[in-house]
Amino acid sequence: MAAKPVDRVPRHLAIVMDGNGRWAKQRLRPRTFGHHAGQKAVREAVEFCLRRGIASLTLFAFSSENWQRPPTEVSALMELFLKAIDKEVDELHGNGVRVRFIGNLEAFAPELRKRMLAAMERTAGNAALNMNVAVNYGGRWDIAHAARLAAEAVARGEFHAEDIDEQRLNGYTSLADQPPLDLFIRTGGERRVSNFLLWQIAYAELYFTDTLWPDVDQACLAEAIDDYASRERRYGRTGEQVTG
Repeated sequence: MAAKPVDRVPRHLAIVMDGNGRWAKQRLRPRTFGHHAGQKAVREAVEFCLRRGIASLTLFAFSSENWQRPPTEVSALMELFLKAIDKEVDELHGNGVRVRFIGNLEAFAPELRKRMLAAMERTAGNAALNMNVAVNYGGRWDIAHAARLAAEAVARGEFHAEDIDEQRLNGYTSLADQPPLDLFIRTGGERRVSNFLLWQIAYAELYFTDTLWPDVDQACLAEAIDDYASRERRYGRTGEQVTG
């Protein structure tokens, strides 16, 4: 019988929140209706992480590829972001949640970017949970951006190019100051990572569920955590080395 892992609760949980559009379509409603419904699932996820003592929660809210969606949907998503920031930040701050937006924020309208920065500044001192919201984010962008920052540091004479290794490059990635990613969840039935946290996912456990994001509740998340807890994480070692 395989040994149970010591880290039964992940320190860092990441979720691709997929299925909003299909959830709305099943109800003969526009896709934007599903995006609004998905906000409840976000609250469930935050509350779940606070209850379980999970240190970091990273949510894939808007990828760099999502700009290709119909303009009306993109516009509705931007409006939803604005309303969500205004509505949710007070409660998140009250619960000790540190809010961070990761990704290329320069692509957003000045007003939205201003509110994102204000939310991050207001909650910067909180420590109950790191809530990272990935917007205009892509895993390849994250790696390329880290490489560019490292190259700029070399140009400033801070270290030599030959000094760049995995540890140093990791220090320039979006989530460098947080625990390594332990569990990656994708809802909605798709079995792919879709350019999310490509650097961070190297040793993460992957969990896929057919449940559409608006239907995800704490019971659904608990199933994912139970599945995670049943796995043996070896990091290249043998099972005997882990148990020994």
